[in-house]
Amino acid sequence: IPDAVRFLDNVIDMNRFPLPEIERVTRGNRKVGLGVMGFADLLLALDLPYDTDEAVRLGEHLMAFIQSHAHAASGALARERGLFPNFSRSRLKTEGDRRRNATVTTVAPTGTISIIADCSPGIEPLYGVSFVRTVMDNVRLVSVHPEFVRRAQAVGIWSDALTREVAAQESIQHLSGIPADLRRLFVTAHDVSPDYHVRMQAAFQRGSDSGVSKTINLPPHATREDVAAAFRLAHRLQCKGLTVFRSGS
Repeated sequence: IPDAVRFLDNVIDMNRFPLPEIERVTRGNRKVGLGVMGFADLLLALDLPYDTDEAVRLGEHLMAFIQSHAHAASGALARERGLFPNFSRSRLKTEGDRRRNATVTTVAPTGTISIIADCSPGIEPLYGVSFVRTVMDNVRLVSVHPEFVRRAQAVGIWSDALTREVAAQESIQHLSGIPADLRRLFVTAHDVSPDYHVRMQAAFQRGSDSGVSKTINLPPHATREDVAAAFRLAHRLQCKGLTVFRSGS
């Protein structure tokens, strides 16, 4: 964590900014955003379904740990390199929190880098156990989550036929040939209720100085009241913002 904070702080000095106004604000506040990705993969390794209270508690504990050490690292950098220039006009001065960076933690989407790292993006659940990416010249890349393949092989159900069934759609909850405990563990974004989507975002928000990237997936038949309920819950749990996606919209 200290190494990551130091590298992120270095990036501010190495950047070339498109406008002087952007450079002035960026260097004045020195905001950085250390976050996570691969959270859904961690839950699979721990046998924790995403939509459980245990998973939410783990997310909150994990981000609180990162934030605590990241703030300490930014404080150490402040003693070495100086406070961010706008510190005297920030709320951190009144709180006595002397840091190099106005913000230190966040949860970014990590869409591209999670593909490079071959892990789940940000704090999102799996979008699908199997999915297809269409890349250059309409080349279709089909992939099945390697942990699902490993577990399916371990219980003796992996086959070409199962591969086709799993690849047919994101969710596997309708496939009775897959053991119930395996289906329960491999819940996808559309299997998770809006409440658990919001609660997971709020858990990470409590350890984030900036916003949290998270999509609240709603089914095609979701009503205006369903969308309103998600926003009200996010407000009550003190999320900074909310992204709701209603399938088919």
